[in-house]
Amino acid sequence: MNFISTKLEGCFVIEPKIIQDSRGYFMETFNENAFQNGIGKKIVFVQDNQSFSSKGVLRGFHYQTGDHAQAKLVRVLQGEVLDVAVDIRPNSSTYGHYVSELLSGENQKQFFIPRGFAHGFLVLSETATFFYKCDNFYNKESEGGIIYNDTTLNIDWQFPIHEMIISEKDQNLPTFENAKKVW
Repeated sequence: MNFISTKLEGCFVIEPKIIQDSRGYFMETFNENAFQNGIGKKIVFVQDNQSFSSKGVLRGFHYQTGDHAQAKLVRVLQGEVLDVAVDIRPNSSTYGHYVSELLSGENQKQFFIPRGFAHGFLVLSETATFFYKCDNFYNKESEGGIIYNDTTLNIDWQFPIHEMIISEKDQNLPTFENAKKVW
């Protein structure tokens, strides 16, 4: 596995080693020792989640606060998404900055998002199956979010906003300025 640092401290793009032959391919998607060495700290994942969405579906930006904060290791099993992480750690030098990565069933990249980040993704293909591991259990009372079209963040979604499919909940999230301060 190849661990690539992003411009946001603690976020990594992970490229797996893919072994291909006439039968298809094999790859290791998670190895605790390689992961710990690659990101420089131990993470224990406790929950796996999967979603299936159509083209234009936007999910996010979501995060968990306090003792329920979550780190995530995300990947796309089928299709293509633009995955985005926003630094919401007020004491960070990159507070309010974001990084995006194109994840697909074809490129097999993974994205590690540590605690202290809001996370969201947009489906760019006809459909996509999105899979992620979390290091903490979901807690509804600790949930926070930021509106996808926040003018302070100015996310380049690489997709027409008027064609996005967004849940009512996600359409009513607060701006970055008014979101819960979590750290």
